[in-house]
Amino acid sequence: MLLKFQKNEITEYFVYSKLSKIDKANSDILRKIALDELKHYEKLKSRTGKEAKPNNFKVFFYLLIAKFLGITFALKLMEQNEDKAQLSYKKSNEKLFEEIIKDEEEHEKTLLSLVNEERIEYIGSMVLGLNDALVELTGALAGLTLAIQKTAIVALSGIITGIAAALSMSASDYLSRKSEGSEKKPLKSALYTGIAYIITVLFLTFPYLVFVSPFVALAMTVCNAILVIFVFTFFVSVVKEQNFKKNFLEMTSISMGVAAVSFFIGLLVKKFFNIEL
Repeated sequence: MLLKFQKNEITEYFVYSKLSKIDKANSDILRKIALDELKHYEKLKSRTGKEAKPNNFKVFFYLLIAKFLGITFALKLMEQNEDKAQLSYKKSNEKLFEEIIKDEEEHEKTLLSLVNEERIEYIGSMVLGLNDALVELTGALAGLTLAIQKTAIVALSGIITGIAAALSMSASDYLSRKSEGSEKKPLKSALYTGIAYIITVLFLTFPYLVFVSPFVALAMTVCNAILVIFVFTFFVSVVKEQNFKKNFLEMTSISMGVAAVSFFIGLLVKKFFNIEL
């Protein structure tokens, strides 16, 4: 168990050290945490009398996560793993771990106010765009699928409707931020909202450009919607330290509920107006 903890500390030392070179604005804090991790490693080494090599895969993984999803997400994700390690330390009843636990808890408090990334600052705008696109477009595509049953027309309708809605949502967000006198820049907030919306629109309508069967396309769209919800709610839950399961189930139930209602509305409209395309 001591060797396992020792390996974990040297791995985190390398992660923090490399991240300190990436994030220049917070390099001093990250370097300090890295040195604390190294100190933990040395203390464990004095007890085990053995060297431990870092987990190179974990080092690479966290650096990759930091590059593509942001340093805040990478650090929060690593802190979650540190929380698990702390529980193991406490269960061991070793006096050696008392200082390690204290340092780890300090790391958490420091990291909470560590990074001020733009993508995190505007995360509310991204949630607004993505959530609105998921709820509205999944429902619209479900209704259009049953009413029209031609994938090319459904795809065209979905893309036009989606882009128009994205522009409308961006404009509304811009005017809302400007009228509220929010600290966030209205134009940037509107851009984040619109971009998140358009990316979601393209991802959801893509199956209709690939599959001939409208119902197969709808099934793939639903899968894509659930995948988007899973990835984004996981990201938000880690960064904001929220309950992932609750957020995921809530967003999925709302999106799929709207899609189901829209599907039956499409059925009723098709029968009531007796429209055939």
